[in-house]
Amino acid sequence: MKYVLVTGGVVSGLGKGVTACSIGVVLKACGLRVTSIKIDPYLNTDAGTMSPFEHGEVFVLDDGGEVDLDLGNYERFLDITLTKENNITTGKIYQSVLDKERKGDFLGKTVQVVPHITDAIKERIESVAHVPVDGKEGPADVCVIELGGTVGDIESMPFIEALRQLFFSVGHDNFCLIHVSLIPVLGVVGEQKTKPTQHSVRELRALGLTPHLLACRSAQPLLDNTKQKLSQFCHVPAANILNIHDVPNIWHIPLLLRNQNAHHSILKQLDLLSIATPPDLEAWTRMAETFDNLTDSVRIAMVGKYVGLTDSYLSVVKALLHACIACSLKPSIDWIAASDLEDDSVKSAPEAHAAAWKTLRNAECVLVPGGFGDRGVLGFERANSAEFDKETHNPVVIFMPEGSRTHMGSTMRLGSRRTLFQTTDCVTSKLYCNAQSVDERHRHRYEVNPDMIEVLEEAGLKFVGKDETGKRMEVLELPGHPFYVGVQFHPEFKSRPGKPSAPFLGLILSAKGQLEAYLNRHQNGS
Repeated sequence: MKYVLVTGGVVSGLGKGVTACSIGVVLKACGLRVTSIKIDPYLNTDAGTMSPFEHGEVFVLDDGGEVDLDLGNYERFLDITLTKENNITTGKIYQSVLDKERKGDFLGKTVQVVPHITDAIKERIESVAHVPVDGKEGPADVCVIELGGTVGDIESMPFIEALRQLFFSVGHDNFCLIHVSLIPVLGVVGEQKTKPTQHSVRELRALGLTPHLLACRSAQPLLDNTKQKLSQFCHVPAANILNIHDVPNIWHIPLLLRNQNAHHSILKQLDLLSIATPPDLEAWTRMAETFDNLTDSVRIAMVGKYVGLTDSYLSVVKALLHACIACSLKPSIDWIAASDLEDDSVKSAPEAHAAAWKTLRNAECVLVPGGFGDRGVLGFERANSAEFDKETHNPVVIFMPEGSRTHMGSTMRLGSRRTLFQTTDCVTSKLYCNAQSVDERHRHRYEVNPDMIEVLEEAGLKFVGKDETGKRMEVLELPGHPFYVGVQFHPEFKSRPGKPSAPFLGLILSAKGQLEAYLNRHQNGS
């Protein structure tokens, strides 16, 4: 197995995840099979209990893993299907070691960070790297590992040491370290400063790891003298200093790397030049350039709880982007805080209330992503969700029987589950190419009360999709409405560039009055 390790320095949020994805895209374009691992040094066992304000979106995998949003980028960029094991956290490692200690597996030895924690990290990396994620048999050629956080963080020290040991054990030709760093520009002179990167590389070297390539983030392309200075003081050949400057959209980053021959430097380090082919990124180039050249747009009102932090809805935004590009449109998203639309805000925040409603009325379509809130239904007094009012006489939304009321992590209905369409003569089934069933990813504790279905349908709603038991409501539509669709699952998690999610595509097509024509063209599942 060949390993590419991506680390970050100076500051967090430099785009290590997108850099790691883009490296994977270029290597895949060279004919190699690629898998990926994200290391998160926090003590949580997974991302499931973290607030979107704290850590951005929780991404859900087919196997129910609640993971870091970067794994969503890996799946979208590389078109692979990862497992929860591809997200390694400090919590998972310590938990596994402590479980062994309790069972007596260490034969009375004192359990320590070195060697027990570091050994557990190495074993986890090597076992996960060999699991195929592209639907083919046998392990991938290259595993791209992203180490979260910033070099020097106390949380990541055991992982740095484990990766140093891994580098030593697998050998020089099987390990390539790429360090992502920041080149800031200060003052009116506009000089590109290399000192933060020098310090970051020095710290990495002090911990036993020397970068083979530098990926330098900057607003503008790096100057030649900046590259020379970085090469001299960071002990990295100038040809291996990559510049990831600001681009119109992130799909340009693999092209940026290709244009700087990043693949050649990586393949040379990994001794793969003899089996790799020149990178074929024609389709990727068309996709990036198509988006740049789009002129028509569609106004989308996004009504949610976490609108102050767009990373909270990252996959939703990406799914909208994929759907819009399929319709040759640019998404123009207006973020609306759900609380600003409520009657209570008329008095408490009249300006925000008026602005929110004005924005909503000007939109061509409205999307309400997964969130929380209570609303009345069908005129029932105190109609509510049992999550918010346990005493409500009309519980429209109820707690699921197999959920846990005492534990938060991994106790929801999670992962890929099958939805059966009750009829193929409904908009959602037609969007899924007249499918009789569909497998989509779930993440929820509460669901529509089966006892309320009849009265809701009598009022006009139609539940056109149910689970395999027929009791859980998965898809609802409002007949006669241009496009009124609600789903219990999260279709955004399986959306891909060039393969837009069906419900999102339907929303955008309907907003432009093109849905009926599209469905007529695709009646035969073409």
